[in-house]
Amino acid sequence: MSTASRPTVWRPAFTLGVVLMVALVLIAVVAPIFVTGSATAITDDTALPPGRGHPLGTNDFGQDNLARVLVATRLTLIMTVCAAAISVFGGLVVGVAIWLAPRVVREWCLRLLETAVAYPTLITALIIAAILLPGATTAVLALGIAGIPGFARVTANLAGRTARSEYFLTSRFLGVGSYQLAVRHMIPAMAEPLLVLATTIFSATLVEISALSFVGLGVQQPEYDLGSLLNDSLESLYTQPIEALGPAVMIVLASVAAMLIGDGLAAHADPRTARTWSPRTPEANATASPAADDEALVRVCKLAIRGGQQRRALVKGIDLHVAPGEIVGLVGESGSGKSLTAMSVAGLLADDLDLEAEELRVGDMNMKGTPTAAQLAQEIALIYQDPGTTFNPSRTMGPQLTEVLRTHSGYSRKEAQQAIIEALATVGIDQPELRMKQYPHQLSGGMRQRAMIAAAVVNRPQLLIADEPTTALDVTVQVEVLRIFHQLRRRLGTAVLFISHDLGVVGELCDRVVVMRDGAVVEELTAAQLAAGEVSDPYTAALLDAVPQIDTSRGLPEGSRP
Repeated sequence: MSTASRPTVWRPAFTLGVVLMVALVLIAVVAPIFVTGSATAITDDTALPPGRGHPLGTNDFGQDNLARVLVATRLTLIMTVCAAAISVFGGLVVGVAIWLAPRVVREWCLRLLETAVAYPTLITALIIAAILLPGATTAVLALGIAGIPGFARVTANLAGRTARSEYFLTSRFLGVGSYQLAVRHMIPAMAEPLLVLATTIFSATLVEISALSFVGLGVQQPEYDLGSLLNDSLESLYTQPIEALGPAVMIVLASVAAMLIGDGLAAHADPRTARTWSPRTPEANATASPAADDEALVRVCKLAIRGGQQRRALVKGIDLHVAPGEIVGLVGESGSGKSLTAMSVAGLLADDLDLEAEELRVGDMNMKGTPTAAQLAQEIALIYQDPGTTFNPSRTMGPQLTEVLRTHSGYSRKEAQQAIIEALATVGIDQPELRMKQYPHQLSGGMRQRAMIAAAVVNRPQLLIADEPTTALDVTVQVEVLRIFHQLRRRLGTAVLFISHDLGVVGELCDRVVVMRDGAVVEELTAAQLAAGEVSDPYTAALLDAVPQIDTSRGLPEGSRP
């Protein structure tokens, strides 16, 4: 067995950023120990051009320009880290506190934040620095305080999502204190985007601190940082421009390093790119060769999934197969492992879960490897449970329904629109041209569900995974959706893995039924066996007993019984 690959943050850009930043930190630590003398000693070697002994030449006092740049890196980085820390910590506290405060206070604070972020950070810092005495401490405080509103605004936006969530409201109603709400619910939920933003704050603060020193409101003599070195080089800019090159390059390198680290963290946090950059094990290729006598479209052997801090077994040794054109039902109570099994087949298992399997194949795609996005989009289609959350409410239906065709199948915009219009008509949506121009909220729940089915099958996938697609629909719409599945199987030969906890629906639709409990398969039945109640496991019998039965012979007037 092999464990599924997990995404890595060590991409080329991120690695380059880390290498640059480590090099700068080493320079900041080591350089003042060894080259302070060359950087500060006044000698007779004044205004020398670049040469063997002085790669960047010397200044008007005979001090080595390269040594001064290397020594100045320490103070610049220390000031930048301190100012960025003030902005990040202060913004985090303010942003979280706003959503823990009473509603009236929150509204006033949000308006104040919106006003504060309207002013550029550097302008605010210049005002603070001009009021206080110029110096390194002043520059740090000025930029740290000036950066708080921007970070606080982003934090407040992120915290607002958590504060409106059901689990947060429940915790608050149960009397959980503000500190616990912040550290247990709010901050962990927004840690990744704030970490990325912190690297951006660092990069911007580095440039702004150098700017303050450049205009004389930052570091004062005899101390010097990269910004003050740029200021010192102004007088010789036309006679010896090489003097300005050193501090300018060092500022750019430090800023670029921080931005590359931030971009790497952002890409690592993006689930859309996780699969592309997952490290592959030698056997985890994108194709699989089924055995000569294996006619199954889907083959799952000894599937096991673990998760949580204790790496608890969530799915245990699942064996499953689906033949071409077959509809297989996956049933069981909530938490039985149905969706985890199906998402493993689709290659969409969450990154924090570990997967092991002897075989996990769809057609000739090895789902333990990393099939391309185009392969997945064209061979496997998914229909989710709630059509209300599937579509972006801020966009019309047309671009969303045609996205897969345009991105992965090479269709032009016009061709994709025509294909989707035909698919919408096929699943029973009237006026499909009009629906393409409407927003999701303008369609009923049944129409959104059918639109999702149309988008899923327009590529004629080999496998359709439907995760409780009828749960949120009324009975009449459920019947229509089930009829559509039968038509798709009949016309396109599509195999369907149908997930549900409703044995009544499964019995009407599926050829076979796989019953799951606590992450394991307890029984496998044909549709005929299920209809006849020929079950062997007590759990399956209990599920059947839970299906409501209508006795039409009771409670009717005499003479009206069938």
